[in-house]
Amino acid sequence: MHKIFTMPFAQVYPHYVNKIERKGRSVKELHEVITWLTGFSEAALKKHIKSETTFKDFFKVAKLNKNAKLITGTICGVKIEDIEEPLMKKIRYMDKIVDELAKGRPMEKILRKKD
Repeated sequence: MHKIFTMPFAQVYPHYVNKIERKGRSVKELHEVITWLTGFSEAALKKHIKSETTFKDFFKVAKLNKNAKLITGTICGVKIEDIEEPLMKKIRYMDKIVDELAKGRPMEKILRKKD
């Protein structure tokens, strides 16, 4: 089992915040992409952060967006579409959309909205 599976989401969350704020994006935008991916409300997201839910439990109760499968590309040198472990794929989806947010990608593209 990967170490990240048992790591609390709350331990990684501040890194997400720092990454996007350094690039001029807001926590509100970060929450928008995370809630889009996970189906969590703002209150549920804050509860998971406060209660230090592990990534395994965080994604166990998440209702992944049906368009999450449209998230492709490389993260940490690995193509997302080549990841077979379902939990790792979900974690990498989140990493990828946070990266896209930090890189200034338009919100409608990050959220995989159809034209």
